[in-house]
Amino acid sequence: MTAVTDTCPHCAYPVLAGESFCEECGRAIHAGAPGACTACGSASLGADGYCGRCGVRQPTGRDHHETVAGNSAGVSDRGRRHSRNEDAMALAEVGDRVMAGVVCDGVSSSPRPDEGSLAAVEAGMATLLKELRSGTGQVDATRAAVARAAAAIAVLGTYDDAPACTYVSAVVAPDQVTIGWVGDSRAYWLGARPTRLTTDDNSGGMLTAWLGADAGEVIPQVSTFEPDGPGVIIVCSDGLWNYLPSAEDMAQAAPDAAVSPLPTAQALVRLANDAGGRDNITVLVIPFEKGSSPK
Repeated sequence: MTAVTDTCPHCAYPVLAGESFCEECGRAIHAGAPGACTACGSASLGADGYCGRCGVRQPTGRDHHETVAGNSAGVSDRGRRHSRNEDAMALAEVGDRVMAGVVCDGVSSSPRPDEGSLAAVEAGMATLLKELRSGTGQVDATRAAVARAAAAIAVLGTYDDAPACTYVSAVVAPDQVTIGWVGDSRAYWLGARPTRLTTDDNSGGMLTAWLGADAGEVIPQVSTFEPDGPGVIIVCSDGLWNYLPSAEDMAQAAPDAAVSPLPTAQALVRLANDAGGRDNITVLVIPFEKGSSPK
């Protein structure tokens, strides 16, 4: 016979040796027990990731994610107010001294925005790499990547049930930088003259362009410049730029971005969380070793 060794810390029901969950209330006997809700300790976790007892969504690998590629880095974080991270990011080396980055911000009012942003990022980055490595120019590759990302998220829903997201990408080569975007995620240039590189597809606080089955024809904005001194490209979602809206604000908050990309990305995410973290936060930090400010 197995001996009673303790009582449940939640309901005081007798607990048998070796048990992880209380037979009476169903909650974890020990904090952090595998398979237990992180909020209430219940074992009633659904396949959708939510606790069947308290309704809290359980953490996933996307709640906080960091990536490093070449001389660049990125961080994506759930923030303090949202129950899940609806942002997605990708960062990759294309070739010698060429970096590519993509950030998508899921539209929270749409269904399954986290799935939509991830599908768009994965399709956009895959296409961007394929096109650039095959010799396609940066502008054409950027447009092809946006088109593929738009198609990838569109197939996830219908006009009346459409996941949606914004999109911004950067291709940073030794002689040129190309930015493409749809929506209000942003790119900044931090150099001798900090500059915001994107204009929001936004009117009166409402998005006027996005990716999704209900988006209509997607026509990305694309810009290029040839820097003439050292600097850094920042690519981010509005969870960061809402706290640092101007290029000067961003530059002051990231003084060591060129030499410390990952610590800078981590610090920017902490800044947004310390300021309230009211949205998901994603930032890519991509140094440009030759350039300075857009001509």
